[in-house]
Amino acid sequence: MQRLKRISDIRIKRISLSFKRYLFNEINWNERLIGISGARGTGKTTILLQQLKQKGLKHDEAIFVSLDDIYFANNHLVYFAEDFVSHGGKFLFIDEIHKYPNWSQELKNIYDNLPELKVVFTGSSALDIFKGKYDLSRRALVYTLKGLSFREYIEFLYDITIKPLLLDEILSSSFDYIYKLGKIEKPLKLFGKYLQYGYYPFFNDNSVSYQIRLLETINTVLESDLTNIFNIDRSSVRKLKKFVYLLASMFPFKPNILKLSEKLEVTRPTMLRFLELLDRANIISLLTADTYGINYLVKPEKIYLENTNLMYAFEPDRVNIGTLRETFFLNQLNVKHKISYPKQGDFLVDNKYLFEVGGKNKTNKQIAGIKNSFIAADDIEYAYKNIIPLWLFGFLY
Repeated sequence: MQRLKRISDIRIKRISLSFKRYLFNEINWNERLIGISGARGTGKTTILLQQLKQKGLKHDEAIFVSLDDIYFANNHLVYFAEDFVSHGGKFLFIDEIHKYPNWSQELKNIYDNLPELKVVFTGSSALDIFKGKYDLSRRALVYTLKGLSFREYIEFLYDITIKPLLLDEILSSSFDYIYKLGKIEKPLKLFGKYLQYGYYPFFNDNSVSYQIRLLETINTVLESDLTNIFNIDRSSVRKLKKFVYLLASMFPFKPNILKLSEKLEVTRPTMLRFLELLDRANIISLLTADTYGINYLVKPEKIYLENTNLMYAFEPDRVNIGTLRETFFLNQLNVKHKISYPKQGDFLVDNKYLFEVGGKNKTNKQIAGIKNSFIAADDIEYAYKNIIPLWLFGFLY
């Protein structure tokens, strides 16, 4: 216990409060059991440490622990929590919950038996909190953390505050952010950098090795996180890797599940299962015609990599500009909005707004005469009629 407290105190002391992710102020920290899921490298651990530092609690009242610490190889989390409370503990912040085999039962026991303790935990985006062996749906309030938006990337770089925009604000053009951004750097230049290495906060460590670290992160997700959570074998991991690199050269595309199954020498159900795993792990994004969400039993209309940085990591010399633009649009809007595949155009948002995504010379031809239709155009700074700068959609969160 004392060793873990010492590690916790050191990590809390070292964390900076200068930049907080968008989710930090959206979390209701008064809840008794809070979960934060998300892809590796998006800043889940940092959020926990920042909250502990900001609260300024007494030494014995709060602790941060990571369940990949060797201590928990031979010690139960539930017993640790009981001991912590008996010594005055009030706030238990747990990192890497998916690394602990009996997480759902012991979180349930902690919640039911220690009502005076508030618990916040992080887990892999692939972990379905509500489908654990012990149901936490009536106990835990779970949030999902995505990577940096374009707005957050600018805040992070320049230590400034820029409020997020509503979609209706972007579409009405009743605002002016361009002049503020122009004092720093041209938005289009910033946008180009963001598309390559701005989605994960660790870009600030060393942008030169960013893509190498990103590939290592994806490799860890495939070899460690997915095997721990779903108990898939090494043969399946190899096929998942092959699948990812195969798709990286084809994004986006309308998948032929039968042909993909033949390439990987797996059955159709296994192929659909692969899509589910990669989607839940935030490696790919599935676009369907169903506005009510993904049905993993039905093939998607299109498959994208989850974010543009992955495109540069997997195929740096073969990035298709059209796919890049669509990937950015889908990635930024699906945090706050429902996106589906329309009969006309590229994306239908909230079953209301129709979008075509393209370059500065994109015309209205494909969406002419359709109400609430817009063009999200790259390489422009200013909106004109229904033509909106693509980069502005990066200010939604």
